[in-house]
Amino acid sequence: MMTLTEEAQHARRQAEKKQDKQAVLLRAAPLPNSDRWLWLGNLPAAQDGALLLQSGITSTLNLAVNLHPAALTLADGTTVRRTQVGLIDGAGNHVNHLLAGVLALDGMVHQESPGKPSYPLHRRGDILVHCRGGRSRSVAVLALYLTFSQPTKYPDVTAALAHLRQLRGTDEAHPCQPLMTLIHQVAEMPLRNYLFA
Repeated sequence: MMTLTEEAQHARRQAEKKQDKQAVLLRAAPLPNSDRWLWLGNLPAAQDGALLLQSGITSTLNLAVNLHPAALTLADGTTVRRTQVGLIDGAGNHVNHLLAGVLALDGMVHQESPGKPSYPLHRRGDILVHCRGGRSRSVAVLALYLTFSQPTKYPDVTAALAHLRQLRGTDEAHPCQPLMTLIHQVAEMPLRNYLFA
């Protein structure tokens, strides 16, 4: 991995801060046997009702421990279903917490949207996976999910990470090193045949 100078690291952080104020929403992968998609994005995208409606997104998975998007109803009356597994952007997460994010995403993919009088109006649609900037925590969970759920297209986590990094325009600096360690630990778990069959 290339090491950046202090000046280059500062410039990168400044560019990321500027980008984090703008909505980033990218089609990450289609869901097999479905017309639905998984999307990669950031917090501003998760808060933009018009953008979510235009993109067919009706559920969001927030992977930031420190951010809590408000409840949101789209212009068509659909309530966005919000799920959160709070991960730290850096050291401090446990391998099971990262796994919880992957399992939560799998649950969202397969969850039906039954109508009940006590439930806000919801319809099944695409899913946005996001954190603050859409570069580290969300990429970690999406890469693992794609590896487990679509092994023909993403035979290992390296292939899934390469796809998401290219899509997001990032390099090996993201996901951050503490998350990369956990990503490889989760990827080695014998989950594919048990949970994602």
